[in-house]
Amino acid sequence: MTNNPKVLIAGAGPVGLTLATELVRHGIAVRIVDKNAARTDKSKALVMWSRTLELLDDAGYAQAFIPAGLIAHGAQISTGKEIMAKVTLDSIDSRFPYALMIPQSETERVLEERLAAAGVTVERRVELAGFTDTGASVEATLRRADGFSESLSADWLVGCDGAHSTVRHGLGFAFEGSTLESHWALADGHVTGLAPADRLHIFWHRDGILAFFPIVGDRWRVIADLGPAEGNEKRPDPTLDEINALMTHRGSPGIAMTNPVWLAAFRINERKVRDYARGRVFLAGDAAHIHSPAGGQGMNTGMQDAFNLAWKLALVIEGAAKPALLDGYSPERSAVGERVLRNAGRLTEAATLRNPIAQGLRNTIVKFAAGFPALQHKVADQLAEMDIGYPDSPLTATGPYSISGPAAGARWPDKLPAGAGGRRFTALGPADAVAALATKFPRLVVAAPVKDPAHTTSLRLIRPDGYVGFAGAATDLAKADAYLAAIASA
Repeated sequence: MTNNPKVLIAGAGPVGLTLATELVRHGIAVRIVDKNAARTDKSKALVMWSRTLELLDDAGYAQAFIPAGLIAHGAQISTGKEIMAKVTLDSIDSRFPYALMIPQSETERVLEERLAAAGVTVERRVELAGFTDTGASVEATLRRADGFSESLSADWLVGCDGAHSTVRHGLGFAFEGSTLESHWALADGHVTGLAPADRLHIFWHRDGILAFFPIVGDRWRVIADLGPAEGNEKRPDPTLDEINALMTHRGSPGIAMTNPVWLAAFRINERKVRDYARGRVFLAGDAAHIHSPAGGQGMNTGMQDAFNLAWKLALVIEGAAKPALLDGYSPERSAVGERVLRNAGRLTEAATLRNPIAQGLRNTIVKFAAGFPALQHKVADQLAEMDIGYPDSPLTATGPYSISGPAAGARWPDKLPAGAGGRRFTALGPADAVAALATKFPRLVVAAPVKDPAHTTSLRLIRPDGYVGFAGAATDLAKADAYLAAIASA
């Protein structure tokens, strides 16, 4: 292990592992440490959504995750006696139009094995004890479980170390938000009496929500609302008998669980930092934002934090881009975190309504809305994080430009060319224009072959994370040039 890595990553969950994998793919020297003795053996974050799979696909390794999970094509909402709505995920605007139900333990395994194949080993039972940003580097102290301490110097530090982040505390950032005043139960085990297996099953009972998420085979995750909580009150973990009683009371007849893998009681926290960065130190994932599990977007949002930061860090470290490129990370991802927290909170509020009149109104609205395919499509795209964009980012070129198709700041729908994903901007447009940009900015731009004739009427620069940075007319070469010149290192 080098004492002078370019990037030190604290935390080896899905977010830290994603960041390390992406940086190593660029040839950037990293060290990644985690205080735990081994990766998680729990299912924890269970859903990998379409947008995350697209980013992994652009990077070249999405297919490694799919065999380890189960493809879910939709969800249905029921009262236990009546199905109120069926939501299909097949309409998601993606080359991955589904939810991949994959235990976090498997997500971490795939990422850690890929990292190991690249020659990087997660340093376990090693924690970040402290750090100082000197302005020129980050001086850090690592402490092993046996008490041995090591000092090292890194160019950058990224805290992917979870809700109790040492890095966040070291920065002095407030984790603003609250703990919801409700108790919840989780059970991961083998369930019979529930079909079809490629759907999420949600029961809105008058006494609380009961939700089932398929894992693999006959294994399911069960989540149930247990009612109001006060202050810091905690409940003991549920027993299998208690879980089965809840399923009998709230679900459809005949559902039962055996051989539980994991039983837990929990409270929901909704918290977020205002800024994701200061100087040479960054936050990503749960270190920066935690929210309700409704929608299953926590891990996905964190992994997308990692993708967003990785390409920026890599281009700056390689000397291809000015350090100011990194200034775009915090505003872009903070806005996304705010939105995900808000949407997850709304889903939780709708699911935990107690007033019978409010419940009846909710059920009527959902049943009515389910009859509109366009609305279903919008809901599915939001869950899959397909509608995330960066229209207000400092890295988004403002128009207005009279063109058709995705505007600056929007997600680019097509797979990026081999070698471009996560590494360079992709220039799309007339052959002479994209060739000129690739020639002038060889460390920033790759020219993509034009497959769609419509691309010859416009000129676009697609960021390494698959979002449109610049979108103009075919004649706007000078403006595209100026956009890249503002990013490129001298």
